[in-house]
Amino acid sequence: MKIWLINHYACDMYRDKAGRHYWFAKQLLKRGYDVTIICSSAYLNSNEQTLTGRQILGMKETDGIQFVFVKTISATGNGVKRVWNMYLFYQNLMNSWKKIINVTGVPDVILASSVHPLTMIAGIRIAKKLKVPCICEIRDLWPEGIFTASGLKPTSVIGRCLIAGEHWIYRKADALIFTKEGDTDYLLEKGWTTEQGGDIDLSKCHYINNGVDLAQFDRSLQTYVLNDDLLKRNVFKVVYTGTIRPTNNVNLIVEAANILKRRSDIVFLIYGEGNQQQQLKEKAQKLGLSNVYFQGRVERKYIPYILSMADVNLLNYSAEYTWKRGNSSNKLFEYMASGKPVISTVQMGYSIINQYQCGIELEECTPEELAKAVVKFYDMSRDELQKYGDNARKGASDFDFDVLTDKLEQVIEEVKKG
Repeated sequence: MKIWLINHYACDMYRDKAGRHYWFAKQLLKRGYDVTIICSSAYLNSNEQTLTGRQILGMKETDGIQFVFVKTISATGNGVKRVWNMYLFYQNLMNSWKKIINVTGVPDVILASSVHPLTMIAGIRIAKKLKVPCICEIRDLWPEGIFTASGLKPTSVIGRCLIAGEHWIYRKADALIFTKEGDTDYLLEKGWTTEQGGDIDLSKCHYINNGVDLAQFDRSLQTYVLNDDLLKRNVFKVVYTGTIRPTNNVNLIVEAANILKRRSDIVFLIYGEGNQQQQLKEKAQKLGLSNVYFQGRVERKYIPYILSMADVNLLNYSAEYTWKRGNSSNKLFEYMASGKPVISTVQMGYSIINQYQCGIELEECTPEELAKAVVKFYDMSRDELQKYGDNARKGASDFDFDVLTDKLEQVIEEVKKG
């Protein structure tokens, strides 16, 4: 069976040989599927391109997975260039899907994945022309995220148009995959389900969270050891990996480090980069903090080693965003795979951390509460810490991509049966 996985931002997966659709593709190949990943030519938040010149399509293969790159411009911010980048992906894909078929053959099923809706619209339109089913995968609820981040009102003209477009996608898709367990609650909130007199049948909605390739994680842990003296220091290490931007509220870590600055036996290690990185480094310097370190971006292959050298890993977010429907953060499952406890700075609905008893969620997203949580883990016995870590690793096995692909196969079989 031929499967197209359309994900605008999967270009990074080609480079990293990791990520949701790369791991799905790898598992599907093992099971006899013919898989093609279709993505943008531009790497996310980078000026780097996989295509040069005027060509609008390029094809490369890695690990048996066929990648098709659709020409777009590069975009490093969230302004006009980002919108144009999205539109070009949609337009150039709609103009060239027949050329892709000349190479890959006609797909039996198309899976079109957000973040932005134009990818799903393209998937639905192409599937209709080919008379094949289209699965739409909702990794971020859109346009709710736009309303939260920008202040745009759902009741505005633009807001109503965006919601109408969202409803159209949910209605036209042959199946819907949500990555957060509680996202179907959103459909109920809108009154869109058939049980409420609407036109979306909840039976076509499925939950498949993000996860981790445990075999690859363990290979990387053994193979890629980062030369970082801080990770080898005999102190209690609190590790954060990810982007340094307002959504991730890394300022909270700096403030908590300030509260604990007299505790030389506790250090905070921050791996990643972002638009607040320099600002927060300067803040830490002004506060005279010697217990917080900005380690910059590291290659993905070193993440398993970094997390496994921590005493506790930090899932850091801003409380301004809604977490009532759950969490689908990739890093949560990497944290769990490392076999170390997790501190979440926000409380979440459908909490995976609480379900697996692999860490704690702060009652209040404040520096004081974070500092208390860190000290709580510091004061635990080795046996208590080990229990949290063991629970984390056991929980990760439920989100291994071998297990998640079983769920995806069931959805594929369902839409093929019609």
